[in-house]
Parts: sequence; structure tokens; C-alpha cells
Amino acid sequence: MPKLAWSLPFPSDVRGSGALHRALVSGAALALLVGLGVPADAAPRGGFFSPYGWYGYYSYPAQTPSRRLRAAPARRERAEPRKEVGFGEMPKGPLQIVVSIDHQRVTLFSNGVRVAQGPVSTGVPGHPTPMGVFSIIEKDRYHHSNLYSNAPMPFMQRITWSGVALHEGVLPGYPASHGCIRMSQDFAQKLWPTTKLGARVIVARGELAPVDFEHPKLFVPKPKPGEPEVAVNATTDGYRATPITVAQATMPDAREDAPTAAAGVAPAAAQPGASESPPAGSEIVKPAPTIDPVKRITPRLRAAEQPVKRSGQVAVFVSRKEMKIFVRQGFVPLFDMPVVIDEPDRPLGTHVLTAMEVTDNGMRWNLMTIPTDPSAPVDQRDYGRKRSKEPPRPATQLKLSSTAAEALNRIAMPKEAVDRISELLIPGSSLVIADEGLGRETGRYTEFIVLSH
Repeated sequence: MPKLAWSLPFPSDVRGSGALHRALVSGAALALLVGLGVPADAAPRGGFFSPYGWYGYYSYPAQTPSRRLRAAPARRERAEPRKEVGFGEMPKGPLQIVVSIDHQRVTLFSNGVRVAQGPVSTGVPGHPTPMGVFSIIEKDRYHHSNLYSNAPMPFMQRITWSGVALHEGVLPGYPASHGCIRMSQDFAQKLWPTTKLGARVIVARGELAPVDFEHPKLFVPKPKPGEPEVAVNATTDGYRATPITVAQATMPDAREDAPTAAAGVAPAAAQPGASESPPAGSEIVKPAPTIDPVKRITPRLRAAEQPVKRSGQVAVFVSRKEMKIFVRQGFVPLFDMPVVIDEPDRPLGTHVLTAMEVTDNGMRWNLMTIPTDPSAPVDQRDYGRKRSKEPPRPATQLKLSSTAAEALNRIAMPKEAVDRISELLIPGSSLVIADEGLGRETGRYTEFIVLSH
């Protein structure tokens, strides 16, 4: 094609109008052929063709498509958020979550009945998952880690403010986290709408299951002290039907009575059931002045000084180490008192008792005891790390812990504490008995976090 273009006659070689006419027609035909032979995405831009060749010719690279041929991206409709559903129909009652380190498994109980179970991945030896008694203190659907490179932690349910939580994560089949409890996507998504703040979480070495438990020292719901009753006459709705006479004391500062005296109207006329006023001009007989008994004036408190009425489940913790009973409600401390414990050098063990439902006899409780046998061998299984070359340390021989019944028999609680707890007791409340004291994890906006060994 270029060779044909250069073979066209130039104007100096053209002789006569007929030759010139044929040259122009040939040039137009050649331009048409060249235009048809050039690909669309390499079409010339900004140039023009003449019988003498292309001037100002340039083209875009072949890999750049023409704007006219670019298809507009399809507009994606925003999908509606999928409704999160739980585990379906469950027995109504308090929830309890148990995590087993040995079995790498989480189990959900509702009203003491197992309703769901799934795999987990807990902490590695360098960052172990703490074991003990916890509760859910925060929930965040789209949480990201504040410690590990903003890593996503969907369906996060926190159990300590130091960074331990249940959440969706990778499950390799063995401990692999930095202390959190990873769950499968399906289990985490179903657990999220099921739980509420305050739900009990127990992390133990083996598997635990609650059992019904009775003991005469367990708290029983007690009616709250009501308002003092006011005697009301059925026929007069609190007012006496017979006329009453109000004795007024003659006091110089009784400004409220001044208008009445000036108008010549007896104060008794303003009282319900009083007789008619005497006619004008008649002599009014005033009763002898008397003094009302002194009334006790209750000082008014400022808004900040008003006692705060709290609600929600009650958490009770009895510590052998501190020889005290601690009480919280709605994650806020209420009071603590000393207790007396028989054989204070003997371990009580770690026992978690949960109030399940009000019954005709009082309250139904269930129990989970966390084994704390110091003679048990330390689990030295290795998950991807070299085994320690140090020989295992000999176990320290200590006295065996008490059962839950024995522990309750050994504890003498103040009657005032028992009465106040009984007035606040509702299903979901708990009593934790342990040998340890208040750990550093127990703090603001938590229930009692008790770590076990």
C-alpha cells in the first residue's frame, strides 16, 4: 500500500486536466482502502491524508481500546444484609459456654441443656488462653484487633479487657491463636445473636457439663421490702366523714395563716368536711394555741447524690484467700463483707453455681466444678515447637479441694449479706467459690474473673 501511494504522479508530472482528474480520483480511492485496512483501535488521530502522504499521523497503542468500544460497567445492586439466625429453638434459660483446651471444642448450654457444639483453636504455649471463670463483657460484629496489625475478628465477644475473646477465625485443628478462642464461621455467626452481655464462659482443661445442685445455704429469692402501708377508710378514701377542727398555733412567722385571719374566715373552713363559716359580725372563738409535734425532716439530696437503682443479674464471689464475699450487679460493685471459713488452710476448690429459674421451693441451681488437682501432670504436648529439654518438675503435694457441698458447709456468710443478695436474686445470677482472690482481670465493667490453674 505505501509503495502504491509513492507511485502516484506528482503535480509537476501531470499533463492536462484529464490526468489531474484521474490522480485525484486515485488518491481518494487509495484513502478509502487505507482507512478500511487500519484497525479501529489503531485508527489515526489528528492527522490528514493528501495525495502526497500522511501528515501529522499518530495512533494509540494497540492494547488501549477505543473509548467508544468500552462497555459501561454493570451496576451492582447492594446485597441486603443477611439476617443472622441463632441455633433455632432452645430451652429458655440462662446460657453457659464451656471451652475445652484439651479437646479444642466449645459447647453451648441453655437452661442446663447442651444445644450446640463446635471446634475451636485456642492459644499456643507462648500465648496461652487463660483458664477460669469469665463472662461476655463486650460484643462487636466487625471488630479488628488492636494488638495484631488490625487483624479482622468477626463476631467478637470479649471475655477480658486484656485482649481475650471468642471470634471467627482459622481452625487448623490445633491451638494456633495468640490467646483468643477462634471459632468456625458457622458457629460464631450463630452464637452472636444468641448471647447477651453477662453470659457465663468457662475455659477449662477438659470438658465440663452443668448438673442440678441443691444445698440449704444457697440463696433463695426474697420479696423486696415494700413501701409502708397507709390506712385508708373505704368510704371516705382517706378522709374522715366527720367535721374536723385544726388547731392553729399563734406564731408570729405563720405567714400562710395571715390572709385567712384578715378575711375573718376560720381556718377550719378550708378542711374537708368542715362546718359552714359563722355569719358576719359574730364573735369567733379561737381555740387554745397548741404546738404540733416535731416532724423529722429528710434532707434533700442533689441529683448526683441520689442512690442509683441497678438491675440485672447478681454476681457473688467468695474468696478463701481474702476471706470475703464480694457482690456485683450489672458489672458494678455493690458491697463486700468478711466471711468465716472453717479450716482456712484447706482449699475450697473452684465451683460455679448458677441460678436457673424460680421454683415453688425457691430457686433451681446448677453446678460446674473446675478441677484444680495440683498433682495432675502438666500437659507438655508440642504444637509445632520443640519440646523442652528440662525435666518435668515434681508435683507439689497439697490437700485435696472440697466438693461444692463441703465448701458451702465450711463458709459462714453474714446474714445481712444473704438478705441483700436474696432480695436482688434473679435467674442468671451466680455464686463463684474459689481459693484465689480478685485477680487483675476483675475490674471496671466486668463480673468476677477467676483464673484457675
